[in-house]
Amino acid sequence: MTTADDFRRIALTCDGAEERSHMGAADFRVGGRIFATLASQAHGYGNLVLTPEVQALCVEEAPDIFTPIAGGWGRMGMTHIRLAAADEATLVGALQQAWKLRVDKNTHARTRPRSRARST
Repeated sequence: MTTADDFRRIALTCDGAEERSHMGAADFRVGGRIFATLASQAHGYGNLVLTPEVQALCVEEAPDIFTPIAGGWGRMGMTHIRLAAADEATLVGALQQAWKLRVDKNTHARTRPRSRARST
C-alpha cells in the first residue's frame, strides 16, 4: 500500500523532476512538462502520463491497480494508479516509466527539424 506522500517522494527522485501546481493540484514535471499528477488524490489515485500502448499493458497486467482516466484523457494514455493497491515497487516502476516517456518525448521535440514556411 502506498500513499500520496509516497507518490510525491518517488516522483521527485526522478532525475530533473520538480513539483509544481496545475489547476490547484500537485504535478510533477521534467523539462517543464508534466509526467504525473496528484489531481485525483482525494479519490485515492495518482495520475500518470503514459502512452495508450503502455497504459494498455499496465491495465492488462494489473487491472486492480491501473485504470484509464475517463474520457478523452484516458484514450490519450492518462492513467490512474490506485495508491492503496500499489506496492512501492509498482509505484516506482510506474512513475519511472511516465518520467522516461516524458523525457523521450521532450528529447524528440527538441531534435526534430522545424518546418519552414515556403516563400513565394
